[in-house]
Parts: sequence; C-alpha cells; structure tokens
Amino acid sequence: MAETYPSPRFGAPRESKSPANPGSGLVRMLDIVTASHARAVGFLVLCALLLFLPGFFTIPPIDRDEARFAQATKQMVESGDYVDIRFQEDVRYKKPVGIYWLQSATVEAASMLKLPKAELRIWVYRLPSLMGAIGAVLMTYWAALGFVTRRAAVLAALMMCASVLLGVEARLAKTDAMLLFCVVAAMGAMARAYLSWQRAEDETHPPWSWPAIFWSALAVGILIKGPLILMFAGLTIVALAIQDRDASWLWKLRPLWGLMWMLVLVLPWFVAIFWRAGDAFFADSVGGDMLSKLGAQESHGAPPGLYLALFWITFWPGAPLAAMAAPAVWRARREPGAQFLLAWLIPSWIVFEAVLTKLPHYVLPLYPAIAILTAGALERRVLSRSWLTRGSAWWFAIPAAASIIAVVGAVMLTRQPAFVAWPFIAAALIFGLFAWWLYDNNRAERSLLNALVAALMLAVTVYGIVLPSLTPLFPSIEIARALRNVTCVGPKAAAAGYHEPSLVFLVGTQTLLTDGSGAADFLRQGNCRFALIEQRSERSFVQRAEAIGLRYKVGARIDGYNFSQGRAISISIFRSEGTQ
Repeated sequence: MAETYPSPRFGAPRESKSPANPGSGLVRMLDIVTASHARAVGFLVLCALLLFLPGFFTIPPIDRDEARFAQATKQMVESGDYVDIRFQEDVRYKKPVGIYWLQSATVEAASMLKLPKAELRIWVYRLPSLMGAIGAVLMTYWAALGFVTRRAAVLAALMMCASVLLGVEARLAKTDAMLLFCVVAAMGAMARAYLSWQRAEDETHPPWSWPAIFWSALAVGILIKGPLILMFAGLTIVALAIQDRDASWLWKLRPLWGLMWMLVLVLPWFVAIFWRAGDAFFADSVGGDMLSKLGAQESHGAPPGLYLALFWITFWPGAPLAAMAAPAVWRARREPGAQFLLAWLIPSWIVFEAVLTKLPHYVLPLYPAIAILTAGALERRVLSRSWLTRGSAWWFAIPAAASIIAVVGAVMLTRQPAFVAWPFIAAALIFGLFAWWLYDNNRAERSLLNALVAALMLAVTVYGIVLPSLTPLFPSIEIARALRNVTCVGPKAAAAGYHEPSLVFLVGTQTLLTDGSGAADFLRQGNCRFALIEQRSERSFVQRAEAIGLRYKVGARIDGYNFSQGRAISISIFRSEGTQ
C-alpha cells in the first residue's frame, strides 16, 4: 500500500516528502528549480524580469502621478537640494522623501555611466520600482517559507510576480512597489517571531535578524510613504493579541532597541524638512493627503466592496485559486500560520473598504498574504470542489478580454491592428485555455503554471507592443520631439490648456503653465520661445496676440487624447515673428 503523509499545517515544519508531479513540462521545471534555495531565487528573479521588463523602457511617462514624481526628482537633481520636494515652484509634500532619494540615486548613477540625457529617460526613474517589485517577489518567497514548503513558497511568489497590479506598479516611477517590498519584509520578520513563539522555541536567545529586518523595513517604509506601513503591522499585532489574549511574542522583535533604531533612520529628514518648511510638510501630508482620503476629497470616492470586485482582475492569475482556497483557509483559521496571515489581511482590508477614497494599488501590500494562503491550500490539496471551480474559466476570460481591448484600442487610436502582437495574443489564449481545461484539484499546480505563462504572453502583448504604439495617448512626447527639432538654441515654452506633468518633465522645468493670454505675453518677451496652445485656449491666445500686436506662425499641430481628462485634444505650436 502506498505510504501516505499527513497534510502540512500552516506554520508547521516545512519540507514536503513527496512533491506532486503530474508530469507536465512546466511541473518538471518546477521540480528542478525548487531543489535548492539558490535555484528558487534565481528562477524567481528571471520570472520577474520576464514579466516586468516588457514595456519598461518604451512606455512614455504616464500622467499624472508618475510624471509628477519623476519631475520632482528631476528638480531635486538639478538643484542639488535633497531635502525639499518641489514640482516647479510648488511644494510637493504629500509623500516623504524616500522614493525621490532612490530615483535621484538612479539618475545620478546613470549620468555617471555616461547615459545620454539620463535625466529625460523615464525608465531611469522607474528602476527603484522595478527593484522594489523584484524585491517584493523575493520577500514573498522568504515570508512564505515560514508557513509552507519551498515549492509552495515559489508558487506564492509566482502568483505575486504575475499579478496584474504588481505588473503595473513595477512599471511606474512612484512609491507603491517599493512600499510593498518594505511591508512584506516587515511582515515576514514578524511572522517568524510569532510562529517561533507559537512553537515554544528558544525564548532566551531569539535571533537579532528578525528585529533588524522588521524595524529597518518599517523605517524605510515610513520614508517611502509615511505611516501607512505602521497600519499594516499595527492592525496585525492588535488582531493577534485579541485572538491569543497574549502579545508577549513581541519581545522577540526587541521593541525598545528597534524603536530607537527606527527613529535614528527616520528622524533626520523629518527634522531637516521641519527646519526648512516649518509645519507645511506635516499639514500637507497629514491634512492634505491622508485626511482627504478619509473624506474622498481626491475625487476617487467609491462604495465598500470595490476592492473585492477589482481583486478578480488585479490579482489575476492567482484570483481563481484564491477563491477556491477560501473555504479551506477559513476552516484552518485557528492554526497559527493561517491566523497570522488572516490578521495581516482582514483588518487592513476592512479599513480600505471603509475609507471613501479608493485606488486599486492601496490593497497591494495585502496580496502576499492571499498568495501564501492560496499556496498553502494548493499544497494541502484542499481547494474547493464546489461551484467555485467554475472560476477556472477566468484564466481564459482575462486573456480573451484583454486581447480584444488591446487590438480594438490600437485600431481606434492608431488605425493599425497591432499584427506584431497577434502571436503573443494567440499564445496567451492557448495557455489560458489549457489552464481552464486541465483544472482539477489534483492538477491545480499545472493549471496555475499554464496561467502564469499566459500572464507572461499578455504582458508582452499589452505592455511591450500595444501600449507603446498608442502615440495619441502621449502627446507630450510629440511636443518634446518637435521642440528638439527647432533651429534656435535653448527653446523655452509656455503651455495653455494642456498642463500635464509629463510636458514639464519632457520639455523642461521652466515650462510655463498658463492660459491663452499668458502664452501670448510669453511669446512677446524674446526669441526662441514657443506657445503650446490647446484648441480650447486658441481664442484667448489670438485675441491677446492681436491686442499686443504680436505676429506669430503655426509650427506644428499635434492631435492626441488626454487620458487624464478623458477627451481628444489638439495642440498647436506657435512661434513669434516679432511685433507689428
């Protein structure tokens, strides 16, 4: 009779004795890469690069958040002031300085390596996000090793690696990918302290590595995005303390030494910005940013339940398996590992659903907990066999819908059907179909791996081919290219009606954002000046030009689509020919 083994518990000792091998090539590959930690880490880095790099270098600056972050960093490098944060003359105090420092470091490094016009290449500013996303994948693997086997930990990390939301954030020069890295590092260290306490392991000499990682990650997270990381850790601690009626395990994290270390890392910049700007930073970041989200003053208000609805897209391809794992996870909620992961997930999720302002990336730091819970259920072969298995069709539905949207969008905006993307679309559909048709509880691993390949093909299609080709979505690129081709030296520009941050980033920090009348006055002030007039502002520009006797000519007209405003635009580039 075949020998059987008990199902591993969440947080139990962790190496499987007989890994399942349904016989597919993808599963055999997984057998090879999970033979050691070094192979697993190398494989995850490779997968992350394959999934994150399509479009990373070729997608133009995205308005508005990415371009604002990049421009503020660009001004920091130009001025040499690494304390203050500004967008042109306006202070930008919604977020702390951490991400600007990281982006500044990559720009300076690229310049030292003689990369031409490094300060104008948006992908240079995206490097910290790429590194944060790869780090988050590796930290998910490391955190998962506290709960499941190495094989399941790799699957959890792959679910994060292929998730739609992390793929988006890895390509944007902003805070969220790096924040995710910090959160997963902190929660992984906290999990080890908690599970060690639950197993009654050595109480007298806990390792220093856990508190060092935990408090350092908290400090970096605070410098990246303020106190948000403290909410994830704090709510987890409170939830566990209520369930266990005991929080003595926190002493394993050396809280007194840890708090001092965190303050040593965090306080210098906060003191410096207070010395520079008084309480303006705290008023903007706490009052203008954090509290405004509670009241949906940022025009992103939505009812509770939005994150649950978006989850099926933003966590694809892991979402179908997460749904099938939910009943088993709930049954295991009293086990130490599942208890910790649910404490990480549920309280913060409830807070985000309750807050009126909702943006998809807010819940990203909770996805690693879902990935680990899902991988644990998959490893134990306790996925639901109920109607939830119909969700496996979602592995095919998303590639089908995304492919249709990509091709239709390309045809509508460029009048080209994006033929180059069609082989990758076909591959995404085929692997998504395999994932759906092959699914059952004993072959869930194979289905997931097929869905991961579908995600890779979809990333190449959407990010690598279609999105960079949609030039009407990026009029700032065409404007900057037109100004680079002028005959005069050192052109200066004023924009009326089109005030996107990407324009300032690509054309120059001194770009004047004004109205039609102001643009006419700007042209009158000297040579080698250009007015970028959006169609709605042309009338006021012409009237003011006639009033001051300004002669001008149209150098070019650029048609595009302003995604931020949701409308088609037409921008004319005017150049002065003197006054009458």
